[in-house]
Amino acid sequence: MAFKKTVNALVWTKGNETLKIETWGKDSFRVRSTLESEFTKNVWGLTEPLKAKGIAKIKIEKDGTASITNGKITATVNNNGVITYFKGKDEILKEYHASYDPSVNNESVCLKVINREYKGIIGGDYKLTVRFQPKDEEKIFGMGQYQFQYLDLKGCTLELAQRNSQISIPFAVSSMGYGFLWNNPSVGRVTFGKNITQWESQCIKEMDYWITAGDTPAEIVKNYTGVVGRAPVLSKDYLGFWQCKLRYRTQEEVLTVARKYKELGIHLDVIVIDFFHWIRQGDWGFDKEYWPDPKAMCDELHAMGTKVMVSVWPSVDRKSIHFNEMNSKGMLVRTERGTIQTYDFNGDCITFDATNPEARDFIWKVCKESYVKYGIDMFWLDNAEPDYAVYDYDNYRYQMGPALAVSNLYPKFYAQAFYDGWKKMGKKDPVSLLRCAWVGSQKYGTVLWNGDVSSTFECLRNSVVEGLNMGLAGIPWWTTDIGGFMYGNPKDPKFVELLERWFEFAVFSPILRLHGDRDPHDIPPLCKDPQQDYGGGYLYTGQPNEIWCYGEEAQRIMTNQIKLRESLKDYVSELMKEASKTGAPVMRTMFYEFPEDEKCWNLKDQYMFGDKYLVAPILQAGQFKRSVYLPDGKWENIHNHKLYTGGKSYEIDAPIELIPVFKRVPKDLKNEE
Repeated sequence: MAFKKTVNALVWTKGNETLKIETWGKDSFRVRSTLESEFTKNVWGLTEPLKAKGIAKIKIEKDGTASITNGKITATVNNNGVITYFKGKDEILKEYHASYDPSVNNESVCLKVINREYKGIIGGDYKLTVRFQPKDEEKIFGMGQYQFQYLDLKGCTLELAQRNSQISIPFAVSSMGYGFLWNNPSVGRVTFGKNITQWESQCIKEMDYWITAGDTPAEIVKNYTGVVGRAPVLSKDYLGFWQCKLRYRTQEEVLTVARKYKELGIHLDVIVIDFFHWIRQGDWGFDKEYWPDPKAMCDELHAMGTKVMVSVWPSVDRKSIHFNEMNSKGMLVRTERGTIQTYDFNGDCITFDATNPEARDFIWKVCKESYVKYGIDMFWLDNAEPDYAVYDYDNYRYQMGPALAVSNLYPKFYAQAFYDGWKKMGKKDPVSLLRCAWVGSQKYGTVLWNGDVSSTFECLRNSVVEGLNMGLAGIPWWTTDIGGFMYGNPKDPKFVELLERWFEFAVFSPILRLHGDRDPHDIPPLCKDPQQDYGGGYLYTGQPNEIWCYGEEAQRIMTNQIKLRESLKDYVSELMKEASKTGAPVMRTMFYEFPEDEKCWNLKDQYMFGDKYLVAPILQAGQFKRSVYLPDGKWENIHNHKLYTGGKSYEIDAPIELIPVFKRVPKDLKNEE
């Protein structure tokens, strides 16, 4: 066993293991371990050039221990290589080690459970498990998006893998005053248990994580986004109302909808053309039978001040015009066994390999020729996980390596392909809509949405939590399908109520976007041949999904909500600038703004929209009032302008046309409730 100092780093070696703790940004360390002769050159999520790595203070003691300090954070290492982290003098995180080291744990040392456990894969790399001791009082947040109701992730087990509606961004914010990034895109699992915190990777060359200390969640998120990247400034052009449905089948359908919104005096910032406007998956272009003049369509929409977004999928049908070339040039995902098919929704498809730079260039060049030249402004990069027919990650291989080792990176590369393409054309503000992301995806103009969720109040409740944890994971641009994506029927009063409540919540989210596949599917296809399985006219479409499709009262409510959003655009624009500068979320947990208020650490059904607005969505059917906790200060109900003194909860009316929203006001105002 030996310690040594290098430039701003402490290195420990014992047997075949080398451990390196180095300063990496403000109050932060990058921590790596390997059983090989040297570390890889992979940076994974830590992509940003550091203005200052920090100046390390390193001590090697005579008793066989050592420490390294970078600002607020200190790491100590004992002679068994067990690390303990401190913020100032307070212990914030400690590795778990129950094997011949009674100084670390009170458990029996005979358990032989160690802090860093490598298990060799025959003929390959390693499976890795890293263990930490949890604290009973700790709360854990962030980590991206998972389909459940928990804002505090303590007690949860999370799969570190991408799926439709699941977004793995392995960065956790702790109430103990630290942030922790598992800096590796391998498939794995994390357990935030009461008895142990355990990070696992199924295929890895070395351990790699990053840890930072901060006095507030805002400081932690700022440190984190400083090393992984921040979103560019989102233009005000995108901060109003987006109209979408599954699916507009012709350019005339798109124009008819846009013209009616114009007649109603409602400005559309964006209108979205969803999937199967093409002939086959992988063609990446309009079916001319139903989209005869896309340039004229775009010109008319642009004259209305509306941006045009079109859906692109990563799946390539064997009968696509591009399949043979992409297959022969190695641009497609490979399978380890069995058929080479990876996706089977309406086609026999293989997924393009976004980890391959040549494949990224290829798909951009095709889309540039097929869409951009007509005036398409934005791309909806759907199925960005990518979606697989079966999520057998051990059966897929990319140019970069086996899916088990790298697949969580896929959506980030997918976004980068289009961001880089737009930038080369001189576009200042590329924006893409994706269903998935990884660490740093925000750098590439990525708007995330929470996937194909069901049209239920349960999914609405989950959506609030998802948006808040996504913000803490570094993603400020986030949205939902208003009303949920699946199973909503416009003729069902219960669904209409859900849609109205969801819309009212979405006004106070980063992007206001109406989308969904509405039931029933009884609209006949456009193509005349019932056996036809290709082309822009063969696939089903959902019922209409515009605001006038849900009755006069619903239209009135949504119209007023759109006007409210329009009145907030300047404010939201300032939040987008702040997000670009500091990484601050647009949707913020209560404790993000009020970390000193213990009650705010337990609230998951209300949140802050920026630093000024407190939002309390209605998350139950038939609910027309709710309890709202107001932190210390003075607050104004934006609907009736009543003033309230904070520091306690109030029962607030919530008629069907609005949800409780409060604005911070100066303390010298009177006439309090």
